[in-house]
Amino acid sequence: MPVLAILPARYGSTRFPGKPLVPIAGRPMIQHVWERTRKAAGVDAVVIATDDERIRAACEAFGAEVVMTAADHPTGTDRLAEVAQQRPGYEVVVNVQGDEPLIEGFVVEAAIAALAKDPRASMSTVVHRAEPEAWDDPNRVKVVVDVTGAALYFSRAPIPYRRKDTSLVPLQHVGLYCFRREFLLEFVGLARTPAEQTEELEQLRALENGHRIAVAEIEGWRSVPVDVPEDVAVVEAALAAGAGRGAGG
Repeated sequence: MPVLAILPARYGSTRFPGKPLVPIAGRPMIQHVWERTRKAAGVDAVVIATDDERIRAACEAFGAEVVMTAADHPTGTDRLAEVAQQRPGYEVVVNVQGDEPLIEGFVVEAAIAALAKDPRASMSTVVHRAEPEAWDDPNRVKVVVDVTGAALYFSRAPIPYRRKDTSLVPLQHVGLYCFRREFLLEFVGLARTPAEQTEELEQLRALENGHRIAVAEIEGWRSVPVDVPEDVAVVEAALAAGAGRGAGG
């Protein structure tokens, strides 16, 4: 099952322009993601997809393969599909978000394994137990899964609603996806769906069209994405404290 990992990277961002190139511990953020993704077992190639020459130059300077894509893609998934269309030799395409500088190889491996183990799934993703502060944070997406480990729903709201206090621990989504290549090319041709537009969560388009998303729950790692400039200090503090040298690193 040949696997291609793609890191979509765009320079323009409303909340954080130039985010892929922001220095973190002396290196561009996208370099951290690229280096860590390359450590994942089972990934046959890692490329960075961008439409910006500044990102291309910076990434090629540290040795990454870069694919230039169209500038008018509405989402990173559309950018991903453009590259996947050019690479028919890969059966699985992994979308690794360029704003997860503390991603670990074993996290990528878990997503790949979840897809491989579930032949009914069109795609897969990963979750971890949510920290208390994530429960009401709309930037931290929560997930409810069924008894087989497939996603029921993703939301920025605190789900499931706690009408009763039970032992259930809410799950936080990590923005990393594995697609079967054929489904990825189909997915970007589907119209945006009502829940997707309401929540601004692309993965809901798959669920609303009846596709199965396999979910792997991971331990020993927590997502620390960079959404706004203030998050850089949080990531650098985590690196200084030894993040990335723990389980599976």
